[in-house]
Amino acid sequence: MADGSLTPTLSLSGKVSEAEWQARVDLAALYRLVALYGWDDMIYTHISARIPGTDHHFLINPYGQFFDEITASSLVKIDLEGNIRQETPYFINPAGFTIHSAIHAARDDAHFVMHLHSDQGVAVAAQVEGLLPLSQHALICLPRLAYHDYEGIALNPEEKERLVADLGKATMMLLRNHGTLTVGATAAECWVNMFYLERACKQQVMALSAGRENLRIASQASQDEVRAQTSRGIGGALAWPGALRRLDRESPGYDA
Repeated sequence: MADGSLTPTLSLSGKVSEAEWQARVDLAALYRLVALYGWDDMIYTHISARIPGTDHHFLINPYGQFFDEITASSLVKIDLEGNIRQETPYFINPAGFTIHSAIHAARDDAHFVMHLHSDQGVAVAAQVEGLLPLSQHALICLPRLAYHDYEGIALNPEEKERLVADLGKATMMLLRNHGTLTVGATAAECWVNMFYLERACKQQVMALSAGRENLRIASQASQDEVRAQTSRGIGGALAWPGALRRLDRESPGYDA
């Protein structure tokens, strides 16, 4: 709007299914958490959530809102062709649609998809060696990590097939020269995946300040041990309620 104010959003609580409303609240919480941790990029990058019980309809951010402004009701419902499937004053970013629609269409387990442009994520994604086995966080990430080469701003529908093929069954990805991406069956899983990946990237950038020749790479035995120890996943269910409590204290209103 010309005066800089937000377009008013009517509450959808009680006007959509319980499953859709819960997905909206969880997704809005993810946006607020990303902003709280300083991983947002103004109105760019995206997090999406599939709506249970629908034909691959999913929710994504209204283009133009900062992440700390997003609420459950302001999220936009779209289908796999990018058609908006609700009455809303907002529109979506086509680049976000390309990445997220590809993954939601291909991965039934990817109920939540998060893509970021954090400083540390882009920095490691731009390094030839990618994520190195330098920290416990990195060792936890590496068995679930994939890579996708940069092809330009994600506006080309033909990139979808290559992106999905590169992701495979991984739950974390470094988009070369671009940023980080994680998926999860729940908001909690998607969030914890990204928390570990972002911290591993930050730790690597900090460690590299001493020079590549001074780095201590974790032994292969320790890498194998961590892989076995986390073979059933890295959880998230215990941390998620605490994350929501922090939002209630520091960024209330996401669930409106």
